[in-house]
Amino acid sequence: MPQQDGAVSTEFSAKKLPEGVLDMTTVEPLALEGQKVFVYYNGPTDQLSGVSAGACVLEPGMSPHPIHQHPEEEFLIVGEGTGEIECDGKVTLVGPGAMMYCAGNTWHGITNTGKVPMTFYWSKWMAKGFPQ
Repeated sequence: MPQQDGAVSTEFSAKKLPEGVLDMTTVEPLALEGQKVFVYYNGPTDQLSGVSAGACVLEPGMSPHPIHQHPEEEFLIVGEGTGEIECDGKVTLVGPGAMMYCAGNTWHGITNTGKVPMTFYWSKWMAKGFPQ
Protein backbone atom coordinates (compact mmCIF):
# COMPACT_ATOMS: atom_id res chain seq x y z
CA MET A 1 0.00 0.00 0.00
CA PRO A 2 1.07 3.62 -0.30
CA GLN A 3 3.49 4.93 2.26
CA GLN A 4 3.78 8.51 3.52
CA ASP A 5 5.53 9.59 0.32
CA GLY A 6 3.10 8.01 -2.17
CA ALA A 7 5.22 4.97 -3.04
CA VAL A 8 3.13 1.80 -3.44
CA SER A 9 4.66 -1.52 -2.43
CA THR A 10 3.44 -4.48 -4.45
CA GLU A 11 1.68 -7.09 -2.33
CA PHE A 12 2.97 -10.62 -2.91
CA SER A 13 1.14 -12.46 -0.12
CA ALA A 14 -2.36 -10.99 -0.57
CA LYS A 15 -5.31 -12.89 -2.02
CA LYS A 16 -5.40 -13.33 -5.81
CA LEU A 17 -6.74 -10.22 -7.56
CA PRO A 18 -10.45 -10.22 -8.34
CA GLU A 19 -11.52 -9.57 -11.91
CA GLY A 20 -13.45 -6.40 -12.63
CA VAL A 21 -13.23 -2.72 -13.49
CA LEU A 22 -12.17 0.07 -11.13
CA ASP A 23 -11.65 3.81 -11.57
CA MET A 24 -11.26 7.03 -9.57
CA THR A 25 -14.96 6.98 -8.65
CA THR A 26 -14.87 3.46 -7.18
CA VAL A 27 -11.56 3.56 -5.26
CA GLU A 28 -11.01 5.69 -2.16
CA PRO A 29 -7.91 7.82 -2.70
CA LEU A 30 -5.08 8.23 -0.24
CA ALA A 31 -4.74 12.01 0.06
CA LEU A 32 -1.16 13.07 0.76
CA GLU A 33 0.49 16.47 0.52
CA GLY A 34 0.16 17.57 -3.10
CA GLN A 35 -1.22 14.29 -4.42
CA LYS A 36 -4.04 11.77 -4.42
CA VAL A 37 -3.08 8.11 -4.90
CA PHE A 38 -5.65 5.62 -6.21
CA VAL A 39 -4.62 1.95 -5.85
CA TYR A 40 -6.84 -0.06 -8.18
CA TYR A 41 -5.19 -3.46 -7.85
CA ASN A 42 -2.45 -4.88 -5.65
CA GLY A 43 -1.71 -8.59 -5.29
CA PRO A 44 -0.87 -11.82 -7.10
CA THR A 45 -2.52 -13.17 -10.27
CA ASP A 46 -2.43 -16.56 -11.99
CA GLN A 47 0.76 -15.57 -13.86
CA LEU A 48 2.36 -12.95 -11.60
CA SER A 49 3.77 -13.11 -8.08
CA GLY A 50 2.43 -9.59 -7.63
CA VAL A 51 1.13 -6.63 -9.59
CA SER A 52 0.07 -3.17 -8.50
CA ALA A 53 -1.77 -0.69 -10.67
CA GLY A 54 -3.44 2.62 -10.11
CA ALA A 55 -3.43 6.36 -10.68
CA CYS A 56 -1.95 9.44 -9.09
CA VAL A 57 -3.03 13.07 -9.38
CA LEU A 58 -0.08 15.40 -8.68
CA GLU A 59 -0.37 19.09 -7.95
CA PRO A 60 2.05 21.46 -9.77
CA GLY A 61 5.64 21.16 -8.56
CA MET A 62 5.07 17.81 -6.85
CA SER A 63 6.52 14.31 -7.17
CA PRO A 64 4.87 11.27 -5.58
CA HIS A 65 8.23 10.32 -4.03
CA PRO A 66 11.97 10.79 -4.63
CA ILE A 67 13.69 8.99 -7.51
CA HIS A 68 13.64 5.31 -6.52
CA GLN A 69 14.05 1.74 -7.71
CA HIS A 70 12.33 -1.58 -6.98
CA PRO A 71 12.58 -5.13 -8.33
CA GLU A 72 9.34 -4.93 -10.34
CA GLU A 73 9.21 -3.77 -13.96
CA GLU A 74 6.95 -0.73 -14.44
CA PHE A 75 4.92 1.30 -16.92
CA LEU A 76 3.85 4.92 -16.29
CA ILE A 77 1.32 6.57 -18.61
CA VAL A 78 0.60 10.31 -18.49
CA GLY A 79 -3.10 11.05 -18.89
CA GLU A 80 -3.25 14.79 -18.19
CA GLY A 81 -0.80 17.58 -17.49
CA THR A 82 2.90 17.96 -18.20
CA GLY A 83 6.09 17.11 -16.40
CA GLU A 84 9.36 15.23 -16.40
CA ILE A 85 10.06 11.54 -16.13
CA GLU A 86 13.52 10.37 -15.16
CA CYS A 87 14.42 6.82 -16.17
CA ASP A 88 17.93 5.41 -15.79
CA GLY A 89 19.43 8.90 -15.49
CA LYS A 90 17.71 10.33 -18.58
CA VAL A 91 15.13 13.11 -18.04
CA THR A 92 12.33 13.40 -20.63
CA LEU A 93 9.67 16.12 -20.89
CA VAL A 94 6.25 14.44 -21.02
CA GLY A 95 2.60 15.23 -21.64
CA PRO A 96 -0.66 13.35 -22.26
CA GLY A 97 -0.06 10.02 -23.97
CA ALA A 98 3.58 9.65 -22.90
CA MET A 99 4.50 6.19 -21.62
CA MET A 100 7.56 5.11 -19.63
CA TYR A 101 8.87 1.58 -19.26
CA CYS A 102 11.54 0.78 -16.66
CA ALA A 103 13.14 -2.59 -16.09
CA GLY A 104 13.40 -3.90 -12.56
CA ASN A 105 15.88 -2.08 -10.29
CA THR A 106 16.13 0.91 -12.66
CA TRP A 107 16.14 4.32 -10.98
CA HIS A 108 13.10 6.36 -12.03
CA GLY A 109 10.65 9.08 -10.99
CA ILE A 110 8.09 11.61 -12.19
CA THR A 111 7.51 15.31 -11.41
CA ASN A 112 4.68 17.66 -12.36
CA THR A 113 6.46 20.69 -13.84
CA GLY A 114 3.29 22.22 -15.29
CA LYS A 115 0.79 24.75 -13.96
CA VAL A 116 -2.17 22.35 -13.64
CA PRO A 117 -2.65 18.94 -11.95
CA MET A 118 -0.97 16.00 -13.66
CA THR A 119 -2.64 12.59 -13.75
CA PHE A 120 -0.58 9.49 -14.43
CA TYR A 121 -1.30 5.78 -14.28
CA TRP A 122 1.14 3.09 -13.23
CA SER A 123 1.40 -0.66 -13.39
CA LYS A 124 4.29 -2.67 -11.95
CA TRP A 125 4.68 -6.41 -11.74
CA MET A 126 6.90 -9.32 -10.77
CA ALA A 127 6.66 -12.54 -12.78
CA LYS A 128 6.45 -15.83 -10.94
CA GLY A 129 9.88 -17.37 -10.40
CA PHE A 130 11.73 -14.06 -9.92
CA PRO A 131 13.09 -13.14 -6.47
CA GLN A 132 11.14 -10.44 -4.68
